[in-house]
Amino acid sequence: MTYLNEKAREKAELEAAGQTSHDTATPPALVQFMLQRWKPRAGGAQKPIAEHAVFRARRRALSALFPGEALVIPTGHEKVRANDTHYRFRPGSDFYYLTGNVEPDCVLAMLPDGRGGHRDILFVEPNPGRSDPTFFTDRNKGELWVGPRLGVAESQLRFAVDECRGLPDLADFLRGLNGGPSVRVLRDFSPAVDAAVAAAQVDDKALATALSELRLLKDALEVKELLRVVQSTQRGFEDVIVALPAARSEREVEGRFYLRARVEGNDVGYGTIAASSHHACTLHWTRNDGELRPGTLLLLDAGVEGNSLYTADITRTIPVSGRFSPEQREVYTLVHRAQAAAFAEVRPGRDFLDPNRAAMRVLTQGLCEMGILRCSPEEALDEKNQFYKRYTLHNVSHMLGLDVHDCAQARKEAYKFGKLKPGMVLTVEPGLYFQPDDLTVPARYRGIGVRIEDDVVVTERGMKNLSSSIPSEPDDVEAWMRDLWKGKSTKAPKARRGAAKVRSKARRRV
Repeated sequence: MTYLNEKAREKAELEAAGQTSHDTATPPALVQFMLQRWKPRAGGAQKPIAEHAVFRARRRALSALFPGEALVIPTGHEKVRANDTHYRFRPGSDFYYLTGNVEPDCVLAMLPDGRGGHRDILFVEPNPGRSDPTFFTDRNKGELWVGPRLGVAESQLRFAVDECRGLPDLADFLRGLNGGPSVRVLRDFSPAVDAAVAAAQVDDKALATALSELRLLKDALEVKELLRVVQSTQRGFEDVIVALPAARSEREVEGRFYLRARVEGNDVGYGTIAASSHHACTLHWTRNDGELRPGTLLLLDAGVEGNSLYTADITRTIPVSGRFSPEQREVYTLVHRAQAAAFAEVRPGRDFLDPNRAAMRVLTQGLCEMGILRCSPEEALDEKNQFYKRYTLHNVSHMLGLDVHDCAQARKEAYKFGKLKPGMVLTVEPGLYFQPDDLTVPARYRGIGVRIEDDVVVTERGMKNLSSSIPSEPDDVEAWMRDLWKGKSTKAPKARRGAAKVRSKARRRV
């Protein structure tokens, strides 16, 4: 055996034992000592999670789509960050949507029950307590290393599933599915599960598609959670504004927001975009290593991911010094008008792309009036040309929920080319980006990037803007910053709040 093969074997053995190269051996005497004299675990039986009936209803909705077929949905595993350290685990969105469980490695199996439905079996990591040496020798799963897991019996009570089994039983269970009823697997989350279940005779992708399309329509619990994280996100934005006078770099902006996300939620929902000056013209600027300079704009695109794993996705573009320059205000006002036009198209029965079409018409008209586009709006908007995209590359909407770009496996006819329906939650985020080296743009506008993004839910009669409390009109943005710097209430002046309420009602009636 070569040296490299020997090292690979040693590493595999250590990993299997939950140990690393710098761990020392565990003598039998230490094992014997560690297994003795532990106080019994306090507390009674686990109580079901508060929303267990909602999660069960989601499983029943999925069951109805695949009668007589076995379904396997893994949550995924911890991912290596460097050598033997891992990123903080975040469960697979579909698995969480069906169970409410946030532990790594778990698998949900739904077996046909012979009555047209399914029996739900949840596979979880057993918890042997202090009866097995792994509680202190296994740095990957041991309780003294990473904290306790619920265990089998406790998980069945906690998540109110029909049955719960230990992960050591999973391999045999999966092998038993081969040659049985049709099996669909949510693939690419667990290599071991993918390998154990033979390539299905039916279309596995249909399972992922069905889950995405179920998630297109948010239930009341989901909308409540989304509103909660939007409110946390507003507080994160206000943390940034309060710190802005003394801040020197984009990283300080990112750090201020991240603190709020970890204090009030699970994490950020995606990499924070803290783009100052011309960095705002890079749509997904996440390096966040630039300098904050007086007189420039800061484009902050960020969202708190709650403990429920739902995320907000909000963008505000604010003047670092507290006031827009005339050129910044001109660009900002055009983007704000485009967003208002898009809002008017968010209602049941409209095409998903209608808000985008409305916003692009407004932006294109404005670009022509500014002399940047030297053609008619009709020519610029023509599908064969699309000249406006030089200054606004992205569409204005995507679905939002457990994922920042939610429901990505849904069919185009149900999503991109589908109709808006009550319960859908989407972003509305027009933007204009004038690159600092773009010679088609007058010099006074170059390097200005503006995006305004809100999260809205489609209602029976129109839409509700979940983030309407975050100021977005240019005067309100300046007043918001001024009041925060003075330590005053963050609410907009009463007259402006009233005007916003009137506009909101008008949009709902459209």
